[in-house]
Amino acid sequence: MELDLTSGLFLDRTAPVPTDRPFTRAEARSEAVTDRELAAWCEAGDLVSPVRGVYHVSQLPDGPELRIACLKLVVADDAVITDRTAGWLHGASMILAPNDHLVVPKVSMFRPPGYRLRNELTSSGERTFTAGEVVDLDGLRVTSKLRTTCDLGMMRGRDQAFAAMCAMMRVAGDDFDLVELVGQERRFRGYRRVRQFRELAPRVDPRPQSMCECILLLRWVDCPSLPEPTPQLPVQGPDGLFYLDLGVEGLRYAAEYDGALWHGPDQQEHDDERRDWLSDHGDWLIDVFVDHHVFGPAQCVEERLYRGVADAKRRMGRRAWTGQDRGGRRLL
Repeated sequence: MELDLTSGLFLDRTAPVPTDRPFTRAEARSEAVTDRELAAWCEAGDLVSPVRGVYHVSQLPDGPELRIACLKLVVADDAVITDRTAGWLHGASMILAPNDHLVVPKVSMFRPPGYRLRNELTSSGERTFTAGEVVDLDGLRVTSKLRTTCDLGMMRGRDQAFAAMCAMMRVAGDDFDLVELVGQERRFRGYRRVRQFRELAPRVDPRPQSMCECILLLRWVDCPSLPEPTPQLPVQGPDGLFYLDLGVEGLRYAAEYDGALWHGPDQQEHDDERRDWLSDHGDWLIDVFVDHHVFGPAQCVEERLYRGVADAKRRMGRRAWTGQDRGGRRLL
């Protein structure tokens, strides 16, 4: 059957799929809805598929209840939800892997020893847990926020591991703090990539607002001779208080990341205006980074940071000597 996708703002009760709860692909197929129609609804924004094989109408408000309901449709009773899926369930933003917004992610979960899950919906295996490392969320068994953060810190890809740990730190609440996180290294001695966890854990910071900001922070702290930056540094702008991605207030130097997803032409114009204002009225030097500065074989983020900090120091020295000179900036 062919369905009209433009008859209203959202799918309503006349649609052949539930509109008040999530549902599975199999349930939709039982109502004669084809995969092509499901894909068309997703493309049009009428359906959301947060995990493979599960859908819900887009007007349902996101939150823990909806996420739990989605996972209950595909998770075995004795399975433990782990890794990125656990972080997503705990409410961590920027927890998905790169391009997971383009390809619906598999569910990460583990069964008791000897029971490895094998199906196209799951990324699975076997794992052991100690007391307190698994919590109950409305009937779902999920790794605790602390254990989830530790597991993410030992996954492949240093950049993504660090960004995921920062995302979990943002939702840690009273469950754990940085001291407790760093102390977990003893618990995981002998685990694969525990050295990565040991190195990253003390650097974890909840303040960056995006995955790429986290990675820019990691690049900065990888340069030991640079002054420590403050993520989301508050500064006074032309329209009130706003925040620089990374900054050193004493030097009036900042680094900002302009990702393609959040910095289109309209946002770029606004960002340029506030940065120009800070340069003219606040005496700030601001380096702007985009993807090719931070990622790939031609990345130059460390070089630009060293040069930017050096320029800021020289400028501070000239101001102290002459009381006025702000010029002389060299650009890479």
